[in-house]
Amino acid sequence: MDALILSCGTGGGHNSACAAIEQELSARGHNVRTLNPYLLKSEKTADMVNNAYNILVQRAPSAFGMVYRLGNAYRNLPVSSPVYHLNGQMAPSLERYICKNKFDAVIMTHLFPAEIITNMKRHGIAVPPTYFITTDYTCAPFIEETDCDYYIIPAEELTEEFVMRGVPRERIVPLGIPVQRQFREKIGRSEARKRLGLDNDKKYILIAGGSIGAGQIEQIVPMLLEHYGENARLIVICGNNQALYKNMEKLYHGRCDIMQYTSEMADYMRACDLFLSKPGGLSSTEAAAVGTALIHITPIPGCETRNMEFFEKNGMCVAVNSPKKQLLDACDRLMSEGAREKMAEKQRSMISADSASEICGFVEKEHRLMKTAG
Repeated sequence: MDALILSCGTGGGHNSACAAIEQELSARGHNVRTLNPYLLKSEKTADMVNNAYNILVQRAPSAFGMVYRLGNAYRNLPVSSPVYHLNGQMAPSLERYICKNKFDAVIMTHLFPAEIITNMKRHGIAVPPTYFITTDYTCAPFIEETDCDYYIIPAEELTEEFVMRGVPRERIVPLGIPVQRQFREKIGRSEARKRLGLDNDKKYILIAGGSIGAGQIEQIVPMLLEHYGENARLIVICGNNQALYKNMEKLYHGRCDIMQYTSEMADYMRACDLFLSKPGGLSSTEAAAVGTALIHITPIPGCETRNMEFFEKNGMCVAVNSPKKQLLDACDRLMSEGAREKMAEKQRSMISADSASEICGFVEKEHRLMKTAG
């Protein structure tokens, strides 16, 4: 099977889901190409799309929340959204690429490529079977205006929300959010600490703001340092937020472990006693797949608010809406081994670490049925 996976860089979660599917399909012997479709126009176009989101949520998350609310209001109008029409401009470029390469399946982990594909279909352009993997625990604005063959959603209990928004029930497949294999390994805390060179007798708190370094990290770190002192070591992941990284290094070098990126995030999640993170759909799923004691902090208004609600409702996180008032108490409660294990049990019952395998198996099955029918 020749598969095309489409994503774009508005936040790292979509690309991480894309990488998980690419990893799994490649391991199964399929030919896979991964593409940011805006690169078909130019690198400048791709960077403009990526940066518009990243800069907005880093600098003005409340403004992004207003945009999200406008999107929710707009979806009730009987017309296609501006998002659809803007993405439609990419349809000729993607049409040429797909026609040239003869793919058997197109898998998308982001709304924007799904909008491009939908525009192509509505103009009578033939496309291979299409699979849209949603990476948040809600039906985000404008998903309902796309036309994909299947919508792979995070959980069965979200089905009615998607149906209510207009996604055909028969196209909904609740197989979860795919995570890469490093998050699926069965490795204990001691082994993870050994790999990372961490002290087995210390308490560690992992803090991350996603690939864009969002969240109130600069406010949270001094609170935790003052509260725990030498009783816990903080590990802070800043992502691509250069300003955050430089400021943290300047203020806390030697008092915390501060880094921009790590390829060993799964081991850090396993090794640490607590993981404090904004509630991205992908990072939250990774934490649950590992079985990490998770505290959600400062969601970007919109999908992340819904992610946090879903995880809190199902006992898979502690939600902190006001770090100043709630954070330290939440951390103290989750430092208990019993509380952490109880949360891990809830995570195991709700989140499948094998979603990537299940999704790829579903795509393979549909491909075999089409070949048999064709």
